[in-house]
Amino acid sequence: MRLTAHVHDKTMTVKKANFGLLQSEKQEPALQLLKTIAFTHKKTPVKELHRFFLHEENRKERLAFIKFSTDINEILYLATCNRIEFVFTTHLSCDDRFLTRFFKNFRQDWTEAEVEFAVNHAEVFEGEDALRHLYRVASSLDSLVVGEREIITQVRKAYDSCYADGLTGDLLRILVKSTIQTAKKIYTETKIANNPVSVVSLAERKLREKRPDINSRILLIGAGETNTNIVKYLIKQGYHDFAIFNRSLENAAKLVRMISTDKVKASAHTLDGLSNYTKGFDILITCTGSAEPVLNSANYLPLLNGEADEKLIVDLAIPSDLHPDIKTDYSVSIIDIADLKVVAESNLLERKAEFAAAEELIQESVDEFRHMHRTRTLELKMKEVPEKIREIKDKAVNDVFARELEGMDEKSRELLGKVLDYMEKKCISVPMIMAKEIILETSE
Repeated sequence: MRLTAHVHDKTMTVKKANFGLLQSEKQEPALQLLKTIAFTHKKTPVKELHRFFLHEENRKERLAFIKFSTDINEILYLATCNRIEFVFTTHLSCDDRFLTRFFKNFRQDWTEAEVEFAVNHAEVFEGEDALRHLYRVASSLDSLVVGEREIITQVRKAYDSCYADGLTGDLLRILVKSTIQTAKKIYTETKIANNPVSVVSLAERKLREKRPDINSRILLIGAGETNTNIVKYLIKQGYHDFAIFNRSLENAAKLVRMISTDKVKASAHTLDGLSNYTKGFDILITCTGSAEPVLNSANYLPLLNGEADEKLIVDLAIPSDLHPDIKTDYSVSIIDIADLKVVAESNLLERKAEFAAAEELIQESVDEFRHMHRTRTLELKMKEVPEKIREIKDKAVNDVFARELEGMDEKSRELLGKVLDYMEKKCISVPMIMAKEIILETSE
């Protein structure tokens, strides 16, 4: 329902001034532009999430093409170990026709069946539902691991990356700012993050169930945040023998320096050195951002160094770092993201009681964002007002009334100038004040 003349006279005044401020009380037209397409562990098999993964090397180009070819104004891409999300703005409705077009532009080499898979597994949110969904994601209510704070950092980094690539605009800027504030508030004012767990801690639980020997030789592929946290945990448990492989030797060496002590021995290697490593291993933990498997028969067989005993592999990468042959052709026990879902369910039950409190805070944030968005819309609409008023004044002085002004004495012209300057300031400030009053009144 749109607000019209029945609000009060000031409403009509501002509307006629074409400030475009009076929006639906529940759904602002500009907010209706907000859309989200999500693929999560809830609806999409974890092993299929790799279909929607964008590697850093071509992410900017791919997203820019989607933005251009699908009538999208702004776009944000978020990828974690259990979700892929596209947050964007468009005037188009996210029906099956739009989704089909979106995914054909996302991967031009996809078959009709692959496009259909994407359309059928996509979770779609529009308007305030999209806003509420992002709040829930950032506060971990929609995560595999409820209470995990890492998602805030992931949202911020995703925005920073897309902003740097020129893919975002003003709406997503204020949206992400509000999202991070909301998530922090939920973590602070509820017990949702008490006794926190994470994908890393879930992996640690599964590892403990396997009861690996304390002297196990541990080989890590990837030197990012996830593997760094796992190494720290393992060291606390008494493990002390590590070999770290990473695309960048510098980052592998940095992690080695961080963990090495008299009791902890670690070595750094490049990924290319996997097939030349001959010291063997008992546990292999991998988590990279590679679009293709980093472990295959060509480099895995040499890693075994002739050993035939069962190896324990923890694969936390999305997409998987393991070629399917590793699972079928070798003696391995594998822990992956799919296995962690079972452990996560018990964690979810423990935190259900805090959901209601968190949802109340989310609704408050939705209401606050609606008001903030109206105010921001006002600011953008009013940006041109001062210049327009100055143009009118200048035209009046230098054109319309130029001849009359020539007949005035200097003192009179000076007084008129002061009057016009005063009127200019009031003509700029009064509409702004009135519009803000209307926003406050219609938000109640």
